Amino acid sequence: MSAEQTAGYFGSFGGSFIPPELQEVMDYLAQQFETYKNDPEFVEEFQYYLKEYVGRENPLTYAKHLTDKLDGAKIYLKREDLNHTGSHKINNVLGQILLAKRMGAKRIIAETGAGQHGVATATVCAMFDMDCTIYMGAEDTRRQALNVFRMELLGAKVVPVEKGQGRLKDAVDEALGDLVQNYRNTFYLLGSAVGPHPFPTMVKHFQSIISEESKRQILEKEGRLPTAVLACTGGGSNAIGSFAHYLDEPSVRLIGVEPDQAPTLTEGVPSVIHGFKCLVLLDENGEPRKTYSIAAGLDYPGIGPEHSFLKESGRAEYYTVTNEEVLDAFQVLSKTEGIIPALESAHAVAYALKLAPTLSKDDILIVNLSGRGDKDVEQVFHMLQNK
Repeated sequence: MSAEQTAGYFGSFGGSFIPPELQEVMDYLAQQFETYKNDPEFVEEFQYYLKEYVGRENPLTYAKHLTDKLDGAKIYLKREDLNHTGSHKINNVLGQILLAKRMGAKRIIAETGAGQHGVATATVCAMFDMDCTIYMGAEDTRRQALNVFRMELLGAKVVPVEKGQGRLKDAVDEALGDLVQNYRNTFYLLGSAVGPHPFPTMVKHFQSIISEESKRQILEKEGRLPTAVLACTGGGSNAIGSFAHYLDEPSVRLIGVEPDQAPTLTEGVPSVIHGFKCLVLLDENGEPRKTYSIAAGLDYPGIGPEHSFLKESGRAEYYTVTNEEVLDAFQVLSKTEGIIPALESAHAVAYALKLAPTLSKDDILIVNLSGRGDKDVEQVFHMLQNK
């Protein structure tokens, strides 16, 4: 179901709609990625850092108290929150920085929404002694001030983007503009499974470690595959990584969960954004629609092209949850399991709270806990105070 029919396309989605000079850069990147992704030395170095620096493999934790509370399907949590820097983002960042190093790049740029990708990028740039610039929407710098300080502490230059809504879309715009100007010495370390080819394929490749591990772990624990795998969807990197090794297992439901105020997969239409074709939320003028999510990392009017294909083909299901349901899930998981999830991840938890009681006790759900909630605690505190 997931096979690319031609390079960079998933069904009719994907591709590369960019200026010719940038296309040359993307073609070279695609060629270098194909050269190194299965190179034994590259793979060995990637695996080394995943183990010794990120702390993989991370657990597939049985959420017994939550399972008992809901009196339905067994719930397991894939613990990307336990990675170094606190989310799944470091998996892809490590893979790309090792590629950038081999390509001789001296300068790294990245975009970030909630700041987790920015923190992960700044972290590996510090470790590999690379110049680092992070573009972040001005509104998001206010919402995630602690992550801004983390990035700066790690030596990155954080550039607040005031234009537009001052959110993730605007940060991507600015980062792509930088790349057009500086492509000769700059590597754009894109954080999600979006953008022109080869980014969606590359990000999926590095994030597929999530489902590679969870599939092996659930077979060890339960002797069978899960009923469903759930993940939040914004740009789609943690979700496509969570789904990757189950795509060819038709018995496993793949469920993406998005904010009801940024319902790209529920209400989006095919269009081109940021150099690729996907489902996009458009306004009455045919421009990308303004979105809002309490989780900055999900605040994007587009989605990865493979998710667009999985929705259109029916292989994956996508649902929305409300801010109220997300805040409730944030608190429920904290109180029942002693695990504070990121607001992004709490979207997947929120849908699991609804789904699990409708299933039998023989069913199994894997919820990808894409990040931890340290970054969100202050924001949630103020939201609950103002309710």
